[in-house]
Amino acid sequence: MPVAVSEKPNLESLTSIFPLTFPTPTPTTHPDLVSTKDLHREEDLLRNPFSFRHWWTAIQNAKEAAAAEQKAEGPSDLTPEVAALLGPLSSPAARKAFQRQVYLYEAALTQFPTSFKLWKSYLQTRMSFVLGKLAFKKKAGGRKKFPEMREALEDEQEDLEQWEGGLDGIVGWEEWRLLIATFERALMWLPRMPRIWLLYLSIFNHPFCPPQVSHTHARRTFDRALRTLPPSLHSRIWVRYLLWAEAKGGATTVAVYRRYLAVDPSVTERYTAILLSPSNPDPRPLEAAKLLLALARRASRGDYTSPEGKSPYQLLTEFLEVVEEHAEEVGMDVPDTIDSNARIAKAAEEEAASTQPADTASADGKLVRVAGPAVSATDGKPVASYDEDEDPRSTRKLNVEDIVKKDGLEVYKDQAGRLWTGLATYWIKRGEFDRAKLTFERGLASVLTIRDFTQIFDAYAEFSESLISALMESLANPDEDEDEEDVKETEKELEEKMKEFEELMDRRPFLVNDVLLRRNPNDVQEWEKRVALWGDDDEKVGKHHMLIQIASLTTKQVAETYAQALATINPRRATANLHRIYINYAKFYEEGGTKGEAEPDLDSARKILDKATKVNFKTVDELAEVWCEWAEMEIRQENYDEAIRILQRASAIPKNTKVNYFDHTLPVQARLFKSLKLWSFYVDLEESLGTVESAKAVYDKILDLRIANAQIIVNYASFLEENKYYEESFKVYERGTELFTYPVSFEIWNIYLAKFVKRYGGSKIERTRDLFEQALEKCPPKHCKPIFLMYATFEEEHGLAKRAMSIYDRATNAVQDEDKFELFTIYIAKAAENYGLPATRPIYERALEILPDKQTAEMCLRFAAMERKLGEIDRARAIYAHASQFCDPRVNPKFWQEWNNFEIETGSEDTFREMLRIKRSVQAQFNTEASYLAAQMAAKRNGQETETEAPPADPMAAAERQAGGGKAPAFVSAKQNTNVRIEAAEERPAQGNEEEIHISDDEV
Repeated sequence: MPVAVSEKPNLESLTSIFPLTFPTPTPTTHPDLVSTKDLHREEDLLRNPFSFRHWWTAIQNAKEAAAAEQKAEGPSDLTPEVAALLGPLSSPAARKAFQRQVYLYEAALTQFPTSFKLWKSYLQTRMSFVLGKLAFKKKAGGRKKFPEMREALEDEQEDLEQWEGGLDGIVGWEEWRLLIATFERALMWLPRMPRIWLLYLSIFNHPFCPPQVSHTHARRTFDRALRTLPPSLHSRIWVRYLLWAEAKGGATTVAVYRRYLAVDPSVTERYTAILLSPSNPDPRPLEAAKLLLALARRASRGDYTSPEGKSPYQLLTEFLEVVEEHAEEVGMDVPDTIDSNARIAKAAEEEAASTQPADTASADGKLVRVAGPAVSATDGKPVASYDEDEDPRSTRKLNVEDIVKKDGLEVYKDQAGRLWTGLATYWIKRGEFDRAKLTFERGLASVLTIRDFTQIFDAYAEFSESLISALMESLANPDEDEDEEDVKETEKELEEKMKEFEELMDRRPFLVNDVLLRRNPNDVQEWEKRVALWGDDDEKVGKHHMLIQIASLTTKQVAETYAQALATINPRRATANLHRIYINYAKFYEEGGTKGEAEPDLDSARKILDKATKVNFKTVDELAEVWCEWAEMEIRQENYDEAIRILQRASAIPKNTKVNYFDHTLPVQARLFKSLKLWSFYVDLEESLGTVESAKAVYDKILDLRIANAQIIVNYASFLEENKYYEESFKVYERGTELFTYPVSFEIWNIYLAKFVKRYGGSKIERTRDLFEQALEKCPPKHCKPIFLMYATFEEEHGLAKRAMSIYDRATNAVQDEDKFELFTIYIAKAAENYGLPATRPIYERALEILPDKQTAEMCLRFAAMERKLGEIDRARAIYAHASQFCDPRVNPKFWQEWNNFEIETGSEDTFREMLRIKRSVQAQFNTEASYLAAQMAAKRNGQETETEAPPADPMAAAERQAGGGKAPAFVSAKQNTNVRIEAAEERPAQGNEEEIHISDDEV
């Protein structure tokens, strides 16, 4: 047997070692395979040749003995390079162990040729000696179901076998060949075992796999596996197959992936990434672009769902990015694109002309389809016709313009900016700058949002700047072969580009306005901005074309701009103030242009306004504004009679006046006669230019139509009053009070009564009284106070004082509660003025009965002050006692201080004690939790501290305060209030002297 050890081995000496296992080693050919120790094993196997257990035990013992022998073997004398070439078979002991194990496995397989366990162990043993040691990776839990192919490829990529060492494919070619032959023998006996196939296929991914078997033989082996194994196991083979194809690259990858995509297109995105990968020596951008286009179209139809969660638009964007990056390889040039567009347009016209509904027939009562496009036999959906743009095998380039238009702009209208800029970038990459410029212009002329416009405009401006920069650089650094003519041409081109760029910047406001008008052609404000963009320059105002350079426009073209706006806008869908377009249009002719330099054309202005009066505006007020503006124009031209005739024509009353002003189903012209704005302007014009009778007639029409408001009534009455028609003006006021209810009627009555009293004074007292009574008859309490005061004032000045007092008395009952205190105050003051103070007592008493508690206390103070003036001390004290029940000492300390001063000045010790007792009783009555908190808040708002009294005003009060410990006198006992909780009384701390004597009410 040859020896592999030499000081300087060469390739021939190393390859001469192999093959080790061919022919199959036996004790006859290799006497050292069986030692004396192995005789017992051999005899046992001869006695039991059909016992699998004996064979398996012998094999395992041989493996253990070989492992022990290799451990006991000393270090190899081979160089590291030679040892790396020989791999696991670098030592003699390993080679001998390999032969012994092959001998045993082959002998066992002779007895058990269909044993999967034996074949698998044999193949793994041979692989360990040829491929090296397998590095196992720790995996997290097993999978119950095979995942999607995309995830399976990623997982398998991470889990691919990795080998440590291994026999070199050139040196050990014979052993590699024998290993493959062994796999072929195993598959001959067990062709349906997927595990053996996977083991076989794994050797093709080994880095030392000889090229003779790692390419064509490997591909054929993968194909045989797919043909042999059932379809349910094909996914496991395809995972290995695709990863192997990716590793080989080139035409192999393309061929394998095309085969798999015909069955499962879910990995198309991975395939396109491989085709465009920088590491790919043979990139195929055209095929990748067609695949992405096909995916985007299928996804938009709902026939494809991206495994990576990409939307149809994202797939189309990826296609566009491929087109931008590989413009020359993917798309057609300009002439081919133009020809293709013409053919597509012609085909579309022919299809539209020949399109007919599919014929149908019936069989057994059911409709049978006998014509039309082909449909699928499974789901009944139409089968997609062949499209060369989606065929990756076709070498025809793409018509990018048509694809972006049909698959992009018509489907994703909200992403028009990105699509137009992508198409323009494609032409820029191809060097077709004129086509790119035209694309930018078409994009600016079609987008509907400011976002898309900004995106296209910025790209357009950047493109123009880059062109200018390139030309400037070429002028700054001219080539040596350039002559003067070339330089002049470059300078001329630079001037043209600079001019175009300046015009582009100047056009930006107009282009933005165009976008907004395309989005909403009924936007009145944008049409007004369109005219106002040029300011006062008549030569530039007019119809703006985006695809044509802006030309100087004359005044005639200004009219065309207005005419275009009026022809475009739908009155029922227009935004607010459509009438301003007509009015401004007419003013343009009236004033002779925006600067007023042209001759005024009143006839054209009248025609425009006359046309405006026939437009069905959204609101009646807009139509009324047009009529009023027409009349104002005639007034400005001093055609006063014509202005009045125009308003007479506008306000003509139809026979049927029972028209609802707010009925929007009727045209505005049918409801115009009820427009108060129109009638107001008409009546103002009649007051200024017409006669009194004509103005009165207009006012009467307004009242007859029942569209007048309070201001119209007041204006009509004032107009009559100015012209000395006093009685008629009063009749107008009366008509107004009949037309309106309160609170509007209150304002009319207020003015009417004031005017009437001022006019007649005391000459018509009874009539005046009747008017006041009529005003008060239905007047609500909220508004009757001013009328009562005016009525009472009239009686005081022109009537009887007694009657005035009765009016005040009526007012105190009629007005709302908030006004009663003020009216009682006036009533008392008038009574005291006319009849003296004693006459006010019944008024005070009545006020105390009517007024609410808060106002009763204040009234009591005034009542008591009046009694003190009259010397009625006892009556005053009784009033104070009556008012005390409404005044919490913590909230109203002013009242108690005033009573305290009163007792000091006029009372005795007993009356003072009684006052203090009442105070304590009242304080206990109010001492509930809710009222206590309210008292605290009120005291804080008044800037006072809770439970703090004012400092005593005299020495006697100070002595009483000191004796009571800062509170009420301790010797005065208060009645126990049932409203006070016992717990609160128990928790209250003791006050004053602890040895004080408490005297009950009975003892007092």
